[in-house]
Amino acid sequence: MTETLETARQDWLNHLREVRQVSPHTLRAYKRDLDRFFEFLRAEPVSKDEASPVSTDEQSQQPLPQASSIRPARLRLFLGELAQRGLAGPSLTRHLSSLRSFFRWMEDRGHIESSPATALRGPRPKRKLPRFLEEDEVDELLAAPSPEDAEGLRDRALLEVLYSTGCRVSELVAINEFDLDARRGLVRLQGKGRKERLGMLGSPAIRALEDYQASKAIRKLDREALFLNRFGNRLTDRSVRRVIEKCLLRAGIAQTCTPHTLRHSFATHLLRRGADLRTVQELLGHASLGSTQIYTHVSLEGLRELYKQAHPLA
Repeated sequence: MTETLETARQDWLNHLREVRQVSPHTLRAYKRDLDRFFEFLRAEPVSKDEASPVSTDEQSQQPLPQASSIRPARLRLFLGELAQRGLAGPSLTRHLSSLRSFFRWMEDRGHIESSPATALRGPRPKRKLPRFLEEDEVDELLAAPSPEDAEGLRDRALLEVLYSTGCRVSELVAINEFDLDARRGLVRLQGKGRKERLGMLGSPAIRALEDYQASKAIRKLDREALFLNRFGNRLTDRSVRRVIEKCLLRAGIAQTCTPHTLRHSFATHLLRRGADLRTVQELLGHASLGSTQIYTHVSLEGLRELYKQAHPLA
C-alpha cells in the first residue's frame, strides 16, 4: 500500500487528535515540526523515480519524495541543518521525536517497510536542575493573596492546590467542582494523555477551598469549573501565571516563579522530608521514574549545604 507523505501526515495528525487525543499544544508542535521537515524535502532536488504523485493544489510546489525513498542519512541532513540554524538541543530532540513518531505510525500501517528514524540518536540532553522555592518562600507566597475579597480567596485556593498536589497548571484549570472530595482530602486530576490520578489536599488547601467555594455560592457562581475568572468563565493557564506574578510582587519574592516552579518545590520538599522517589513519582503523575530522578539531585544539593553548615570537619 502506498500513500503520499502529505496524505500520511494529515492522517497521522487526525489520529493524534481523534484517537490519542493529544493536547492542542502538542498537536501544533508535531505539525510545526513536520512542516519544517517537508520544507527541507521540497528544497532538495527530487528525481522522477523518487517523486510522489501530486495533487492539483501541490503542482506549483517542488514535489515531495516517496516515503519509501527516505533514508536515515536524509533525516541526519535535516537535523544537521536545524543545528546550523542555531536550534538548541531540546528543540532538535523534539524534532527527532516527531519524526520517529510519524514514521513509526507509517510503518505500523504498512505504508513503509521500516522507519528511517529508528536508528537515529539525538543530542545528549543537558539536564537543568529545576528552580524551586524554599519552604519559607512558599509560605510567603501562599499568604500573599488578600483574604478580604473574592479574587484573593480564589488566588489563595489555587496556590494552595498547586503546592498541595504538585499538579501541572493544565491539570489545575481543568478541575471541576465534582472532582473535589474535601472530606477525604482528595482531588481528581486529569494528566497527560487523559490519565487520571488522585491529588492530596492538605488542611490549609481544604480550608482555602472551603472559603473560596463559600464565596462562589454567595455570588451564585455555581459553575462546573472550580476556578473561575471575574466573568464567571474557567480560568486559563495564562491567568494562573498572572496570579502567581502578582502574588510574588506582593510577597516581595525576587525569584522567578511559574506554576511549574511550585510543582518542583512540591517534589523537592517531599524528598527533603524523607518521601521515597516512587511515592513522589505517583504524586507527580510521571509515567517514568527517570522523570522524577532529577529531584534527587536537587535534594542532594540541599543536603550537601546542610552538611557543610553542620559538620565540624566539612
